[in-house]
Parts: sequence; C-alpha cells; structure tokens
Amino acid sequence: MDKKMLDRINELAKKKKTAGLTDEEQAEQKKLYKLYLGEIRAQFDATLDNVSVEEKDGTVVPFKKAYRK
Repeated sequence: MDKKMLDRINELAKKKKTAGLTDEEQAEQKKLYKLYLGEIRAQFDATLDNVSVEEKDGTVVPFKKAYRK
C-alpha cells in the first residue's frame, strides 16, 4: 500500500470524527480499509511461512503444519 492510500485512510478517519462522511466517502473508506486489511493479512501469512516449531520429540515443522490440527 502506498503512502497516498494511507494518507487518504487517515484523512477520512479524521473527517469521520469531526464532520462526518458522505455516502461516497464512506464507500471509499470501506474499500480502502478492505485493501489495507488484505495487505496486512498477506504480510502476516508470509511471516508465518517462515516460522518453524520444534515439537516435543525434537522435530522441527513449519508453523502452519504444526497448528493445522
């Protein structure tokens, strides 16, 4: 997500608190939040791909396999 999108999210959040948003601005804010959360989830998922867990028996397995049970 680029800086302009983050700035717009913050701008809409401030305006919502002070003056309220129009229907168009609410729709834009919802769309931007959805994009932002999608990117955060993707980053978190990528991080979990690089995490391993050591089991009690000493074996090391990827996090996603260890907690899929």
